[in-house]
Amino acid sequence: MSFWDEFKDAVTPRAVFLVIGVAVIQVAFITSYVGAFHHPEPHGLPVAVVAPAADAPQLVKALNGIPGHPVQATAAPSIAVGTRQLLRRDVFGVLVVDPTATSEQLLEASASGVSASVAATDVFDQVAARYHRTVVVHDIRPPSPGDRNGLTSFYLVIGWIVGGYLVASILGISSGSRPANARRATLRLGAIAVYALVTGMAGAIVVGPILHALPGPTYQLGLLGALVIFCAGAFAMALLVVAGTIGIGLAIIVFVVLGNPSAGGPYAWQLLPPFWRDIGPWLPSGAGTAAARGIAYFGSTAITSNLLVIAAYGVVGVVVVYVVLLDVGHQLLDLPKAARRVGGGDDAADQGEVAASS
Repeated sequence: MSFWDEFKDAVTPRAVFLVIGVAVIQVAFITSYVGAFHHPEPHGLPVAVVAPAADAPQLVKALNGIPGHPVQATAAPSIAVGTRQLLRRDVFGVLVVDPTATSEQLLEASASGVSASVAATDVFDQVAARYHRTVVVHDIRPPSPGDRNGLTSFYLVIGWIVGGYLVASILGISSGSRPANARRATLRLGAIAVYALVTGMAGAIVVGPILHALPGPTYQLGLLGALVIFCAGAFAMALLVVAGTIGIGLAIIVFVVLGNPSAGGPYAWQLLPPFWRDIGPWLPSGAGTAAARGIAYFGSTAITSNLLVIAAYGVVGVVVVYVVLLDVGHQLLDLPKAARRVGGGDDAADQGEVAASS
């Protein structure tokens, strides 16, 4: 056998295709992370302004007219109203202006995002310096001592998501990417659900009672973890059912290549370039990070939309799995046999069922 024949036998066209896919994911990973993080700057950072009624409109207009539009200022009628907006994470800062004083007060809750608070402080420091005034910062909701940079929520959610799509991938590789029937799919989804509940609680216990990195109710964080893991797993399972082994790569693109840089972890959404800023809230990584911070620091306030985004991935995943496996799926999708993992347990069972029926 010649070298070329042996090479063709060792490196199949399918392997070449998969290697090309890996290369694409690798380049996309580098592009996504560097593209998102190489030049963070604030854009439309929401802030509230508390000032005398006669001065507030002019101040808001001046702040919104700063070149580059780093902040999106709105007037708040009182400090109490501004503080409520801050603790609901509707704004990242509340500027309290007193014309009779020589300094302005800036209220922040940096637990909602240290990078955003730092950016807001920098913007107001620059503005105040033009008028020979100073800004005194009061951080009314800082991260816990064990979460100094406010990144624990981000890493926690990323760990949960990695576990979710990996467990779905392992089940697909070991037992066939497409379950033999709806009953097998239900069993596999049930296994993912049990895994999600156990490891979601485990993650919450690690960052809470063990490492003391995040405050807040451990059981609520654990339930959030279970939701994130199951929904990531169900969505990854759907990708595997539709695309076979290629679905693993698609899951990595969604959850890692796109999800991690846009999650609002190291940099808040308002500091990211437009593409990542726009997709971040609609991916499980971003929604999960925001929800985890809300549970840990803000009494679970204003996390409903985050939970709905996460749950939507689970619902879509479950629906796609059953649609593909039922007759309607075969009518809608002409799936190749390669979508099944040859030699897997489910595939063998499926072949046996077909033989028995014939």
